[in-house]
Amino acid sequence: MLQLLAIHNLMKVRNTVLVSVLAMSLVLGISGSVFAATAVDLGTAGGFAVLGGSTVTNTGNTVVNGDLGLSPGTSLTGFPPGIVNGAQHITDAVATQAQADLVTAYNAASGQSVGVITVSGDLGGQTLTAGLYNSASSLGLTGALTLDAQGNSDAVFIFQIGSALTTASASKVALVNGAQACNVFWQVGSSATLGTNSNFAGTIIALSSVTVNTGASINGRVLARNGAVTLDTSPINKPTCAAPAVIVTPPPAPVVVPVPISTPAPTTSPSVTPVVTTTAAPAPALTPALTTTAVAPGFPNTGFPPEERSTPRYIAIPVAVLLMAAGAFALLLRKRAV
Repeated sequence: MLQLLAIHNLMKVRNTVLVSVLAMSLVLGISGSVFAATAVDLGTAGGFAVLGGSTVTNTGNTVVNGDLGLSPGTSLTGFPPGIVNGAQHITDAVATQAQADLVTAYNAASGQSVGVITVSGDLGGQTLTAGLYNSASSLGLTGALTLDAQGNSDAVFIFQIGSALTTASASKVALVNGAQACNVFWQVGSSATLGTNSNFAGTIIALSSVTVNTGASINGRVLARNGAVTLDTSPINKPTCAAPAVIVTPPPAPVVVPVPISTPAPTTSPSVTPVVTTTAAPAPALTPALTTTAVAPGFPNTGFPPEERSTPRYIAIPVAVLLMAAGAFALLLRKRAV
């Protein structure tokens, strides 16, 4: 009974843990999408670098890389000397459609509200990550504003500005860690003014007008719904989103198995023992020695040479003579005794 109760309690604990884990996973999964701004669909307006409602006016050597459009206004001045590297659509069907799409895009940008972050005053000196930022009134930029994508090239930044946007001279919008100008949107409730020699990034969607002062450069678009677009020696480059980098994983390198190299055994030549040829020295010539015959003391002179007397056969003769003499002397003494 106690074992069954223990098992029951363990099951309850396990179920509680599973429910908690699932709930946490759901919250984390939702948070990734809740707090991410959604890119604004510009429709056909996205093909324009400059689009005005009433007029488009230029002073100086402005270069527009992208299409230039105007609708419903008809007054375009300053081109040339300004240069448009793209098509010009002045109060035609293309410009009219672009303006209609711009209204839709403006409403889509201003209508986003999920995960909104409130900002106010001046954005200079701040570093912001991807998200939806809202200012109920005007917003300024002095110095540098850094937009950090944190390695995500699809990161979207949307700024909802209730009134005017004004940037100071030499101000800057810096894009870092994969942030792209094509994913930055500035929805302006009235008009936008960019200071001289400032460096701006993103698409401006202004309800009224946009003024770009001398030397200000834009990596983005200048789109005005109802008012004028005014340029002064202003380089404008319509942004293009770079395709996500495709990481190609090279195939693993083949494993090279070292093959043992057989080293042939050294061939041993049979050792040859040199034959030493000994040449016999010629026999020395024999000079006949002069033989001097001397009589050895104590030996009778038998007429033989001394070396021959020392041999056994010549010793026996004197011994026999002595024995015979001794026998004769003994016989003589025997006769006298008789």
